Amino acid sequence: MITKSTRPKDAATLALIKQEKNQTSVLMGQRGKEQVFMPERYVFPGGAVETCDRYVHPSAELRKNVWSRLSRSCSPSRARALAAAAIRETYEETGLMLADPSITTTRKIQDEWQPFHAKGLAPALDKLDYIYRAVTPPRRTRRFNARFFMASANDLHGTITGNGELHDIAWVPLSEALEMPIPQITRIVLKEIERLLECSPTRNNVKKTPFFHRVGKKYILEME
Repeated sequence: MITKSTRPKDAATLALIKQEKNQTSVLMGQRGKEQVFMPERYVFPGGAVETCDRYVHPSAELRKNVWSRLSRSCSPSRARALAAAAIRETYEETGLMLADPSITTTRKIQDEWQPFHAKGLAPALDKLDYIYRAVTPPRRTRRFNARFFMASANDLHGTITGNGELHDIAWVPLSEALEMPIPQITRIVLKEIERLLECSPTRNNVKKTPFFHRVGKKYILEME
């Protein structure tokens, strides 16, 4: 019997990069063994888009190039919410805020964003680079249309704590991260991060973003 495939949910993931001397590290955490999706795997922080992400009041908006590339697979407002979700999920799972001083606003602050504004900060959407998109293959228990972002540890506030969803959260050298029990898509994105850091292109001039998905029985890598 053919099982109907679950429609993938929009999700966002943030790869935080720390560069010290001759070593580059990425923030990783281990998912709990009780979790249905990728149990006990090491991943970047991230998760599904929530309603509150539509009502973010950032310190600065997405860079024009990032917003344009994101909007090729969704509406501009959804693209903004995806970026916000990457920052919010990272804070919830790791305690770290990608943020800058907030701009005074009289508009209502959603509960999920209150911790930022209580510290005089606001999510810094402009610090995000959009580097990858991947869709979980059909017939999986959980499916996500995931956008992968990258940002520098230099723009973080706070210390590593988290809500318990991720365990063993730590900065891991890129070479070591590739040897950990990680999902295949995480491995693919880590390789892309290595390439980007080696090439150091002017990201504001990037025209397309890698998109990894399955069509029929074949995995396809496109540029969109």
